[in-house]
Amino acid sequence: MDSTTEKLTKMHGYNLHVVETSKYKTNTFVWKMKSPLTKEDVTKRALLPQVLQSSSAKYPSTTALRSYLDELYGATLYVDLAKKGEYHIVSFSIEIANEKFLGDPSPLLKKGFELLAQILTKPNLSGNAFDKETVEKEKRTLKQRIQSVFDDKMRYSNSRLVEEMCNNQPYALQVNGQMEDVDSITPENLFQYYKKAFSEDELDLYVIGDVKEEEVKQNATELLHFDERSPKTLEAHDVKKKEKVHEVKEEQDVKQGKLNIGYRTNIIYGDSDYFALQVFNGIFGGFSHSKLFINVREKASLAYYAASRLESHKGLMIVVSGIDLKNYDQAVGIINEQMEAMKKGDFTDQELEQTKAVIQNQILETIDTARGLTEILYHNVVSHVDIKLEKWITEMQKATREEIIEVAKKIDLDTIYFLTGMGADK
Repeated sequence: MDSTTEKLTKMHGYNLHVVETSKYKTNTFVWKMKSPLTKEDVTKRALLPQVLQSSSAKYPSTTALRSYLDELYGATLYVDLAKKGEYHIVSFSIEIANEKFLGDPSPLLKKGFELLAQILTKPNLSGNAFDKETVEKEKRTLKQRIQSVFDDKMRYSNSRLVEEMCNNQPYALQVNGQMEDVDSITPENLFQYYKKAFSEDELDLYVIGDVKEEEVKQNATELLHFDERSPKTLEAHDVKKKEKVHEVKEEQDVKQGKLNIGYRTNIIYGDSDYFALQVFNGIFGGFSHSKLFINVREKASLAYYAASRLESHKGLMIVVSGIDLKNYDQAVGIINEQMEAMKKGDFTDQELEQTKAVIQNQILETIDTARGLTEILYHNVVSHVDIKLEKWITEMQKATREEIIEVAKKIDLDTIYFLTGMGADK
């Protein structure tokens, strides 16, 4: 477990997290930018990382930038977007070889820092605007990305459920932004947003690998400095329990129905019963041995898939299932029965122990990659708590049957969303 110890240093405008570990053969840089989700900025914010990773001042085309990555022994550059609670998170990841494992003594750690600094602070500009060709190319790609959610009915139905559950809240916004806002983005206004984001966002840099903290700090000090800021923090939305369950049926030309059910767990990451909630979710629907999988898919043969997952920073649990259009009432009924069974403590000691073992294996698998480890460590930044990985595993293993029943009793059914076929029986 010592390979997950992070050393935190406050730098100019950002926090530096260093994990010294010989577990990985590469060094990984993950730059994270956190800002409240807003309708005005979400689409520009989704476009920005794509534009920055496409080219830079020194490498003014995607081809030139990718060629340089190849020169660095096949280094990788990757960007990602996520929603965590009401925050929009932008991530830039660079994975680069460690020269200790190469015959070449070039200081690759420094080259990784230089590349990251290039991407973040020296973009491909034309005056006070991003390069027009790059912006137009990435706008086309962003439109395709937004459209792909609509085309993938599993993702579409999940996003529609969240829109219905979190109506008029920032969390309802799509991580890739809104199609109708893409055309209004210009190289000029995107550059203005870039300056705003880098002066206001909460910024964190993770450097993970067989590195020395002092050398990392020296490179960071030399190459990356930003204005000091007090990042905006949000209070969690206090959502009252609905008088009655919100039920939505939407018709499209689909052969397989998508039944998505949203619950409010009333528990978020950092709460004392969060670890028991993890175990609850594992028994209920998180894995292939879970109640939903066994009872809805295997025994009743009602679903092509059935699973549940937690939205840890928003206090939601979402059940996703694919069912024949005619099986709606029966599937909803059996899913409700599994929830009632959990509230009554109707699960075996074997289910409890098996779930804990699977969760622990899942965590250990996640930290097998530096990016996975970063995601686990970053939960603490989002939630402003400090939970060490060892505590996460220990507390989860300690969760008792009584604690899991208490967690189950806190969970409220909120919204049922069903994407059904045209003219299917209601």
